[in-house]
Amino acid sequence: MTHSEELCRKIEMVMPIYAAATHRMITAPDFRAVYPEYLCTSHMLVRASVPVMRRALERCAELAPHDEVAAGLGDYLREHIPEETGHDEWVREDIAAIGGDPDEPWRRMPPPSVARVVGSQYYWINHYHPVTLLGHITVMEGYPPTLPIIEGMIELTGYPRTGFQNLLKHARLDVHHRKDLLATIDALPLRPHHRAAMGTCALNSVVLFADVVDDLMTRVTAEAAA
Repeated sequence: MTHSEELCRKIEMVMPIYAAATHRMITAPDFRAVYPEYLCTSHMLVRASVPVMRRALERCAELAPHDEVAAGLGDYLREHIPEETGHDEWVREDIAAIGGDPDEPWRRMPPPSVARVVGSQYYWINHYHPVTLLGHITVMEGYPPTLPIIEGMIELTGYPRTGFQNLLKHARLDVHHRKDLLATIDALPLRPHHRAAMGTCALNSVVLFADVVDDLMTRVTAEAAA
């Protein structure tokens, strides 16, 4: 079994947790009201991706002189960071396309559920090893929403297709990003503790992403009741 196959098997054991949360969101009777909150929350997560990778790249540079894994990971991040730059603007454009205020995500304090996802990445990068981030990236980019699911979301909400460009673009791009990512993981001279760390981070991210979805649903319900 390759390193990436081992990691993906771990992820796929818990992915039903996230899939169930997403299904609850999409099948909610008021999904049209939920989608703007989903976009706002997505922006809070997406805008943190590049800063987290930049911090990981800094740690790789610190460790690289005596750490082959950090050196190889640094090479990957230097190529991947430009590929992810600006994706938060795609989400803002989607918000505007459905009639929302694209600056709304910047005005709001991200909820604890979002801070837990992003904060755990910083902690492990700074206080353990940046290789952990590969587990998180595999969850984020290795399992993009399928086109049929996105088409269903468009139909259920009645919003214009231009309000789903972030999802539609990632459904196409992440197929290639996944291939490059898994190739990188397999090329690194990973030892058992590296593989275990990636797996722990990946499992943590799946569970916390499910919490993010459930939390945004709770917020929408509370606002509707108020």
